[in-house]
Formats: sequence, C-alpha cells, structure tokens
Amino acid sequence: MTADRLGDLVADIITCRRCPRLVRWREEVARTRVARFRDSVYWGRPVPGFGDPHARLLLVGLAPAAHGGNRSGRVFTGDSRGVSGELLFAALHRAGYSPRPRSVSAGDDLRLDDCYITAVNRCAPPANKPTTAERDNCLPFLVRELRLLPRVRVILALGGYAWDAMLRVLAEAGHTVRPRPRFGHGAETLVGPYRLIGCYHPSQQNTFTGRLTPDMVDEVLARARQFTDAEGPGTLTDSC
Repeated sequence: MTADRLGDLVADIITCRRCPRLVRWREEVARTRVARFRDSVYWGRPVPGFGDPHARLLLVGLAPAAHGGNRSGRVFTGDSRGVSGELLFAALHRAGYSPRPRSVSAGDDLRLDDCYITAVNRCAPPANKPTTAERDNCLPFLVRELRLLPRVRVILALGGYAWDAMLRVLAEAGHTVRPRPRFGHGAETLVGPYRLIGCYHPSQQNTFTGRLTPDMVDEVLARARQFTDAEGPGTLTDSC
C-alpha cells in the first residue's frame, strides 16, 4: 500500500509545472546540454525521491543538480563532476545503507536499505537558488512524502536550506519546536516523533574547502543509525 501511494506521489511530482522559471530552466538545460553530456538524453523534469519505502532514515537535500539529477532522473546522481553524489553515496555504502559506493543513473540496479533520499525542491534551479515561492510550491510534496514513509525516525537535513524546510514541513504536520533550533553540522533536535539532525551539504564549496569531510559525514550517519536502532517509529499517517 505504501509503495502504491508513493507511486502516486511520484506521478504528481514528475508532471508538476507550478514554477514557470524552473520549468524553463530545467527544460533549457535538458535541450542544450553540456559538452561532456552532449550525447545524453536528459530527464528534464522534476525529480522524485528514491529509496526504501520502509526506511527509518530520511535524507533531505536542496534540489537536483542541472546536469546531475536533472539529467539522470535521480537525486544526487549522474554528474561526473558532482562531488555531492560521490561523497554521499560512498558514505551511505560505508554505513551499510547502500550496496555500492556510487549511483550512476536512475536506471541502474542500486537499491537503498533503510534509507530514503529526497529534496526540498524537485526541479534544478538556476545557480542552485530556488526562490521562496518556489520552495513553498514544492513543500506540499515533502509533507506528503513524509506521511508516506511511516517508519521514518530520523531526518538528516543536508544543509541549512533543508533544515529550515523540514521544520516547516513538521510544523505543517503539527510538530513545532520553540525556540526554533538553529542549523549546524551535527545539530540535533526532537520534533514530535522525529529526530532532526543537521549535516553540512556535500557541495563543492564545502568539500573543497575542508568544511565537510568524509569522516564528518560518516559520523552523522553513525549518529543517525544509533537513533533509528533505538527509537520508535514516526506516527504521521497519510491524509493526502
């Protein structure tokens, strides 16, 4: 039942055209491509979440990359220069969530165990910067997604943008925290039945400067595993 409803959500996501600026951008990128992918057929649509529908760990990023998820159709996947996906999937492999250290395309046979990956915005935004209105247009998808992942116990927010968005999503579900917790790498807070953990986004800006290292990602994933193994499941039910 959960898988069937997630399928309905995926269908709604990939046909969405709510944000004219993002629609133009994602389709232009898919049409013009870049030299290293000139022979590729781009996905060029909103990118749905992916992973284990019975996951206890939910990872939330910012948005698909123009030549990554927007090309492959899978979040954090497909850009040969994409440090984010390389670092993230290698860490998930070391933590036991993925059988392989790389995700090549949405068509490969990679499967995640006890982990689901998604993003706040489903379309690749220019300069990786969605507007507030574009964020708000996408948040209902994230609300539905969380409700359709009833075993989620821990949410790992990759960056401050995802941290803020998840607090909004959880507030929409009736779970708020006061004072509002601040994002930081390794920050933790309980929000209703969920533990929200912060992790610096695995972007080039963070990894090339050493602000985020593989060891740091390993540490937050190990921390997440401690809680998924110890805490009870989430309690949201699907009302969409």
